[in-house]
Amino acid sequence: MQGPAVFIDAEIDDQAQELRKFFKQLGAEISEEKSSKGIEDDLHKIIGVCDVCFKDNTHTPDEIDAVLNSVVSIVVSIPLERGENLILSFCDKMTKAKEPNLARVCLQSLWRLFSNLEVTSPLRYHVYYHLVQVAKQVNQVKEVFTGVEQLKAQFAQCPPSNEQMQKLYRLLHDVLKDTNSELASKVMIELLGTYTAENASYAREDAMKCIVTALADPNTFLLDPLLSLKPVRFLEGELIHDLLSVFVSEKLPSYLQFYKNHKEFVNSQGLNHEQNIKKMRLLSFMQLAESNPEMTFQQLQDELQIKEEEVEPFIIEVLKTKLVRARMDQRARKVHISSTMHRTFGRPQWQQLRDLLLSWKTNLTLVQDNIKSVAAAQTELAQRQ
Repeated sequence: MQGPAVFIDAEIDDQAQELRKFFKQLGAEISEEKSSKGIEDDLHKIIGVCDVCFKDNTHTPDEIDAVLNSVVSIVVSIPLERGENLILSFCDKMTKAKEPNLARVCLQSLWRLFSNLEVTSPLRYHVYYHLVQVAKQVNQVKEVFTGVEQLKAQFAQCPPSNEQMQKLYRLLHDVLKDTNSELASKVMIELLGTYTAENASYAREDAMKCIVTALADPNTFLLDPLLSLKPVRFLEGELIHDLLSVFVSEKLPSYLQFYKNHKEFVNSQGLNHEQNIKKMRLLSFMQLAESNPEMTFQQLQDELQIKEEEVEPFIIEVLKTKLVRARMDQRARKVHISSTMHRTFGRPQWQQLRDLLLSWKTNLTLVQDNIKSVAAAQTELAQRQ
């Protein structure tokens, strides 16, 4: 989403007086006369009452948009060192619109402001933070935030402080967790990455949210990296860390035993038991597939605790995830595995990858030697003829 440039064909003082008159007519407690203290005092008073237009039924959203555009055009003309309070006040006012159409107007106004501030301005962070808040109100967060890399690029020339980014990541996680759990998970992992060994112990709540979000996300299966995050390591010995460890490396029976012993805890985290079972079955199948290139339907029934008629639909669901490449032999009642994503990728997996690459290298060398031998033989034969 891009905010258009602000162009108003009028002197700033004239704009300010027109805005005063407009808000006065709507019942705002403001004088129509310009302030003797100058344009900044005018703007301070105008912004202080601009939310009165959100209660007005006589003007269309387009008309209100034009009024707010005029306010923005004056705001961006104020020098940076004197404009911080004005911008913060305006951003706060833009979060007050309750009616969806007006909230969209506020979103557009904030985009104009964000786009017309210098890319080196530290105030862009504050505008963006309020943008996310308003975008949530009108279900347009995807228009504002598409990913962590895009977010970093927005502030590349004036990076916010570590504390500011932590605050923004928490807000983004909050607005994304119910509509885009996968992206919310990535945001939370990024948040945990902002902590160091020195302050990781203060990230307990963030770490717990990160784990819960990842476990609840139906599309997140590679959970092993979470264990290496410093704030997560500080949770070792707690139930949430134990539960994460089950999802990282254990099979379905381990989860069922954990749930039996800690049912209230699992439910208190907002996790759905049936969804947990579904995910653990997929993870258990992946682990079985690592060491079993061929499995019978009966083996899957026993390992995954499913009924005979549930085996084929389960395998189809697994294939849809693209976590495993396999072929189902319905007549022989077997499934043949060709490849699978590893649940964990530690030293054994690196060793396996190394051995595989060395094998390929050896085979390629043999092929090259054979090609050379054949070429030499053909050359020798041609010379004899």
